[in-house]
Amino acid sequence: MALKATPHITQNEALVFERSQTGRRGYRLPALDVEETPLDELLPADVRREDDLEGVPELSEPDVVRHFTRISTWNYNIDLGLYPLGSCTMKYNSRLNERVARIQGFANLHPLAAEEDSQGALEVMYELQQHLAEITGLPGVSLQPAAGAHGEMTGVMMIRAFLDARDEAGVEEGSQRRRSVMLIPDSAHGTNPASAHLSGFTVKAIRSTNEGLTDLGHLRELCASGDVAGLMLTNPNTCGIFERNIREICRVVHEAGGLVYMDGANMNALVGVARPGDMGVDVIHLNLHKTFSTPHGGGGPGSGPCCSTAELEPFLPVPRVVREGEQFRLDSARPQSVGRVKAFYGNFGMHLRALAYILTHGNTGLREATEAAVLNARFIADSLSDTFDKPFASPPMHEVLFTDKRQSRKGVHTLDIAKRLIDYGFHPMTIYFPLIVQGAMLIEPTESVGRAELQQFVDAMKEIAREAIEDADTVLNAPHTTRIGRLDEAAAARKPVLRWRPAEKTAAA
Repeated sequence: MALKATPHITQNEALVFERSQTGRRGYRLPALDVEETPLDELLPADVRREDDLEGVPELSEPDVVRHFTRISTWNYNIDLGLYPLGSCTMKYNSRLNERVARIQGFANLHPLAAEEDSQGALEVMYELQQHLAEITGLPGVSLQPAAGAHGEMTGVMMIRAFLDARDEAGVEEGSQRRRSVMLIPDSAHGTNPASAHLSGFTVKAIRSTNEGLTDLGHLRELCASGDVAGLMLTNPNTCGIFERNIREICRVVHEAGGLVYMDGANMNALVGVARPGDMGVDVIHLNLHKTFSTPHGGGGPGSGPCCSTAELEPFLPVPRVVREGEQFRLDSARPQSVGRVKAFYGNFGMHLRALAYILTHGNTGLREATEAAVLNARFIADSLSDTFDKPFASPPMHEVLFTDKRQSRKGVHTLDIAKRLIDYGFHPMTIYFPLIVQGAMLIEPTESVGRAELQQFVDAMKEIAREAIEDADTVLNAPHTTRIGRLDEAAAARKPVLRWRPAEKTAAA
């Protein structure tokens, strides 16, 4: 594939400060047609600038419009193409759901409005709770957590509170009777051990087998210690494989006196097909900002509802949305609750989008989306297995894992492949995760990508694999079509330049 020419002679867009030219204006005010009032009467001198707006850029209207329009075209977005980020579902979501979230009565509702004036909003949250309970098979639901890791930590806090209540509340910190160990597979998301640690647990890692599954023998060995509080498990796991021994895993943990928390990050592979509650899971968080249509990326806002068994329900955050007859209200009278984990009641706009997504799809549509997500991942798995090393033979679920093992023989590694993919018009896949697989490339197409675009992605990956053998320098020096080439990421992290400063004027000037 021939390298594309750049769209501009100068790759980078100058800042508006650098584009400034003295005397340029994007406006013209009409002549004053009223009696002039002294400025001192309108605005005291001590609050006025004295530098005549020095340093503020002077630009024409076309300068401003074109500058920001050009910058906007540099962003890769879900409207432009597929995001193959594994374990970070970036799917296209209907604009209908965005419109629902902007309905005036919802969007303008004040969070401190009285319950009698908020019945519609409370009903939305209550109905969403009912649907999520059915989807997960877990009857207790709180919509309060604001993101996936937040919901995850809430679930772990609930386990801590439940165990303390069950095993004699008030046991002194450090006592041998207080369960202190949280088991986490070595392939887990990094937020898992962080949440466990913040909740007061010591983390012990469970080995993965050669098949990419939880090692049952090692799990039993760790559970025999008697101090295990629970297990944090992602299913399908971060290798994209369904834990086929999930019921046995839950049984082993329960017999050891612990509870099972499931990371719901990969529910895109289960909705409408399998329910964690039926597998023996005690508590789970869901990512509304991944699986159920709310925006994802750029730091939020997200939503990470927590769902639990009836046994753990008293420990869910307060307030809880409850129904009494035809009325809805917020109930804070839950003495065993872990308390409030978010101001007000979570990110309400996310709840609207998620409910709209569920209702427009219905039971059949939700299952169809899940099946399509798995089908798309398996299409990529089958199409690329003869080109890239696939470390696990098990059929993947919604995401598939490859490595750079074959390409690295020519000195081309995962990072190089990801950078070269940018030249072909695709956002790179997740790289070097999970950490247990060297040179990992985790690809998740989601259900929102059609056959034609999947084939384009496959063709691009195969072409890069060919280049790695026949023209390695092209891959090693990629990307070639971006305005900025490959950065020194280590230097950027250690010595970031976070503020622009104008160039100093020379003495001659």
